[in-house]
Amino acid sequence: MSDDATRLRPGEVPTNRRAYSLEFFPPRTPEGVEKLRAARRQLAQLGPAFCSVTFGAGGSTREGTLETVLEIRAEGVPAAPHISCIGSTRANLAEVLAQYRGHGIRHLVALRGDMPSGTFDAGEFRHANELVAFIREVSGDWFHIDVAAYPEMHPQAGSPQADLANFKRKVDAGADSAITQYFFNADAYFRFVDDCDAMGVRIPIVPGIMPIASASKLGRFSDACGAEIPRWIRRRLEGYGDDVASIRAFGLDVVTDLCAKLIARGAPGLHFYTLNQASLTSTIWQRLGLQG
Repeated sequence: MSDDATRLRPGEVPTNRRAYSLEFFPPRTPEGVEKLRAARRQLAQLGPAFCSVTFGAGGSTREGTLETVLEIRAEGVPAAPHISCIGSTRANLAEVLAQYRGHGIRHLVALRGDMPSGTFDAGEFRHANELVAFIREVSGDWFHIDVAAYPEMHPQAGSPQADLANFKRKVDAGADSAITQYFFNADAYFRFVDDCDAMGVRIPIVPGIMPIASASKLGRFSDACGAEIPRWIRRRLEGYGDDVASIRAFGLDVVTDLCAKLIARGAPGLHFYTLNQASLTSTIWQRLGLQG
């Protein structure tokens, strides 16, 4: 065993096996489609390990997800559709899985999905572990399955311990690896990895990375998903007001520094939430000297 391998923490991989990946969402307008194609052309030059494509609650963007995935694959980049179980039945999920298999798709990101407000039929599934178990039941080992992880706790979890137990259930159901919600506190991530190791969970847990383009958008996203913006970052962003250039420059420094810390301490990769934009992710990637 190499010296590099002997120093690895639980769930980590050697440096030369780290995977750096990207997330996109399906555009809803022709203009959005063209903008995403342009962003992908720029980002493809970085050599990402794969690109994931999000999936709306109740299947609201299912066709857009598949179309985007197939376009990405046609461009020579592996792609993984998100698949959500809220509002779904066993029959329609089996149909989706068969469709993905028919297209030769081998990688999924399996999520519960967001509960829409108001009266809503949640379908036959309540939790992501049930979705993972169903995928394994129907498709065996055909798919590599990523699941979500929450270093700062899922906003609807009753406690950190309950959240960890929920994560372990997804792994026990057959998840291969995980992608985290974004965060800005590296210690929260490494504590989460250590807690998982203590429970016997040793799959790769890849940090999710959110570039900072707008203080207001970051605030809205973070309030919705439970990600904490450290006070010092929030205050600095507030201080810049409407100075977009300063916000972006500060955000690039903060996020690049976070990524460097994660890589230095053995994270198994990075997954960038691009928001269908290329410039910030490209700059961070290049500053870090990442090799796809």
